[in-house]
Amino acid sequence: MKFKKILNPVDGSEHSMRATQYSIELAKQFDSKIILLHCHARFPIVLAEPQFQNVLNEIMKNSEELIKPFEDLLEESGVEYEIRILEGSPAKNIDTVVNVEKINLIVMGSRGVGNIEGLFLGSVAHQVLHKVQCPVFIIK
Repeated sequence: MKFKKILNPVDGSEHSMRATQYSIELAKQFDSKIILLHCHARFPIVLAEPQFQNVLNEIMKNSEELIKPFEDLLEESGVEYEIRILEGSPAKNIDTVVNVEKINLIVMGSRGVGNIEGLFLGSVAHQVLHKVQCPVFIIK
């Protein structure tokens, strides 16, 4: 089996950092490209200008700061990668990216930074396992 593209969804948690480390090792072994994905909350549509733009700028700034350590790790590793920052539900966006980008493998953390949602496996990981049509490597 060839893993040309590996999707690595991240949320800033320790689990997602370990998943990125595994993604890098797999990418080196299979000469793969990593797609680093972060999904942020939906933009508030009830705000008017200039508040809407201020909130938009803050969300994007926070997202870029969150992925920076992951990007640094990927840059140091020398593997080929691209970054995607998307708005909305992580599970839905992961499924969409898998189909659009023709992803061969997902490597993700078992739990994220969410609160009560992920008591056992983690709600996003659980949803992804049931939605996507490619292998999923869950990292503890």
